[in-house]
Amino acid sequence: MERVSEAHTLTRLFGVRDQSVVVTGAASGLGYAMAEVMAECGAVVTLSDIDEDALKQATERLKDRGLRTRSFIADVANPVSVRRLIDTTVSEAGGLDVVFANAGISAGPGPITLEGTIEKVKLDAWRKVVDTNLTSVFTTIQAAVEHMKAQGRGRIVVTSSIAGLRGERMVGYAYAATKAGVANLVRQAALELASYNICINAIAPGPFRTNIGEGRLHDPEIERAFAQEIPLGRIAEAEEIKGLALFLASPASSYVTGAVVPVDGGALACPAG
Repeated sequence: MERVSEAHTLTRLFGVRDQSVVVTGAASGLGYAMAEVMAECGAVVTLSDIDEDALKQATERLKDRGLRTRSFIADVANPVSVRRLIDTTVSEAGGLDVVFANAGISAGPGPITLEGTIEKVKLDAWRKVVDTNLTSVFTTIQAAVEHMKAQGRGRIVVTSSIAGLRGERMVGYAYAATKAGVANLVRQAALELASYNICINAIAPGPFRTNIGEGRLHDPEIERAFAQEIPLGRIAEAEEIKGLALFLASPASSYVTGAVVPVDGGALACPAG
């Protein structure tokens, strides 16, 4: 009887079955891991990405396991595309319970290299990163809350970075700036959305082995450089984002909003300098 009660408690806390979920940047990396864990727990997941081939493969990989997923090609840097993604999902899935505003791009190397110094940053490259990493998060939230306010509930999870919470010489200026921007956007939005029972939080990953920045962290030399800055002494695997992603999307996080939660192997615990 006790085991049945424990199972019921876990289902109540972390149950997302039949919920309508959108994940942007879902064709690979952290986005795919977020989509996968939600689908594995019974949610109906819309995977969105700009890479049509990778998106098709990711969605079919989950469908082949009997998971309920659908794909939607969208360029998050285009507000019209974002609005179409959200509105179509609501129309076809019958609602919108959870949105992961995860899509983002690298800004290239940071000021640890000559190429990444501030005077070398091109404005066109800066604007592209801002549009993709910051403005797109704003428009995704904006489109989602229109529906969530009407239904009186919702969860929004944004992907920030520890590079948005401290100086980080290994990453580009625009990346650091936009990830700081989305962290404070989450805090600001939480003040308004709490009265509508919409919880909005951010995940701030440290270095994960993903394809962002053309897979720079797959380079052994770059991986070693990042790992040296991490108390746990290694780069994280995308799978290691799943627990926190599920928590923030589920009833278990009902009293958590406006938080920026690091998943960084202890990087932020390191003393300055």
